Amino acid sequence: MSTREKVLSEIAPAGVIRAAVNMSNAALVRWDDQAGALVGPSAQIGHKIAEQLDRGLSLIQYGSAADILAASDRGEWDIAFIASDPSRADRFSFSPPYISVRATYLVPEDSAFRTVGDVDAEGVRIASARSAAYTKQLDRILEKATVSHTDSPAAAIDLLVGSQCDAAAGLTEFLVQSSERISGFRLVEGAFSEIPQTIAVHRRAIHASAFFADFVHRLNASAGAP
Repeated sequence: MSTREKVLSEIAPAGVIRAAVNMSNAALVRWDDQAGALVGPSAQIGHKIAEQLDRGLSLIQYGSAADILAASDRGEWDIAFIASDPSRADRFSFSPPYISVRATYLVPEDSAFRTVGDVDAEGVRIASARSAAYTKQLDRILEKATVSHTDSPAAAIDLLVGSQCDAAAGLTEFLVQSSERISGFRLVEGAFSEIPQTIAVHRRAIHASAFFADFVHRLNASAGAP
């Protein structure tokens, strides 16, 4: 069996690569009405993978990284576009990053907080999705503020809108969209984290893991070429 056949046996046993994408981050993937399709780096790379392996591609949409992780137990996807997380290394193998996204805070317009550093203060409550990679980062770096864990990024916004916290953490693109949808809120300056986005496969997919490591290295090298 060739290397390609081994990879396909792991990530396309039914002939189609099922790729999980996180719709909560429009910087990575979003629906484009004009194109009538999903667009963005994750979608574009998914199609490149399918083309290189000469297989069909099914982009499966999920509302959050937590939904993607839960779906893995049900065998719903073969590869996933999610953030690298060392705490999940016993279940998944992660490729090198193909892009990084920034995380920051959304606060009320009349808030005294201007920068990300201002938010880490005594008595400050920050709402953040418990399964998000940036929340794990917050739990490590915050010295004074506390984190209120929510089930999703949208639920963190709901707490903020309901005046049940002082700030909502999230990916910049998602927070920008939220601030455009609901009036009276703004982003602070700066970012508290940059989250590397990777292609994940189940730990048992050892040939696919090696393939994606090489694939992303070549992708990044090509992007950096003059």
